[in-house]
Amino acid sequence: MPDGEADARKREALSQEEGIAVPKRSRVASLANAQKIEAQAVAQYGQLLRQASSQGALAPPDYPPRRRLEQIAERLVPHSRRFSERSDGWRWEVNLLGSKQVNAFVMPGGKIAFFTGIIDRLRLTDDEIAMIMGHEMAHALLEHGREREGQARLAQIATVGASVFSQILGYGDLGGQLASGASQLTLLRFSRGDEAEADLVGMDIAARAGYDPRAAIKLWQKMSALGGGQGQPPQFLSTHPAHATRIDTIRAALPKVMPLYARARGLAPDAIQPYASNWGDPVK
Repeated sequence: MPDGEADARKREALSQEEGIAVPKRSRVASLANAQKIEAQAVAQYGQLLRQASSQGALAPPDYPPRRRLEQIAERLVPHSRRFSERSDGWRWEVNLLGSKQVNAFVMPGGKIAFFTGIIDRLRLTDDEIAMIMGHEMAHALLEHGREREGQARLAQIATVGASVFSQILGYGDLGGQLASGASQLTLLRFSRGDEAEADLVGMDIAARAGYDPRAAIKLWQKMSALGGGQGQPPQFLSTHPAHATRIDTIRAALPKVMPLYARARGLAPDAIQPYASNWGDPVK
């Protein structure tokens, strides 16, 4: 084997060992059929596109903002296999929908959608778009939707069981109400875990593609400013981590992903400049 090829393979192996560890799959996810979920997602995505097209809200293929999204996705997708071999068979697709809604998602099967509202209202840079896209890709790659469906089935079983037990003991449906509340909180906790996991995995994917992971900090600072610091429910009852918690977690993970970014950009770690967005102070 030529020395150059051997060195390249060694660097690739080292790169796979670095970064964010591949999360372990929950056995709960096996309660839901992955193929069925992906097929349903593809069908729903097609329905959404048809609806958007009928309302003149679907960006055409040659629309520059849509091409921008596609070009970012083309850099991210090759790094998705590290977190899911199932993604090898996905037919990735990117679409832009005209809506003021601050939202984006990636469905199982590799179906990506961004709303113009999230790009325009947050004035997103390419690095910040990559953080959002990587985050949403992570949800699909890690099968969070499949896991939550499995959790929902378990929660339903637990609720029914508690209701029957309380009826036997003569407490009416109080036990069922308590079990339902406990199940809801359990699902919320899992959702916060999913969000934190997707933040880190998304940063890893984006960093390997040459996007600055520090953009994730700026992204959530922008998101917090957009909300005026208001509108977030107490973290205990929220399906998303509080912005400050999120930023702290992201910052703590930077030492794991900055070397990936430096390598992708061909930079020495000490040569990396602070991340400068179009809003606020640079992020070191």
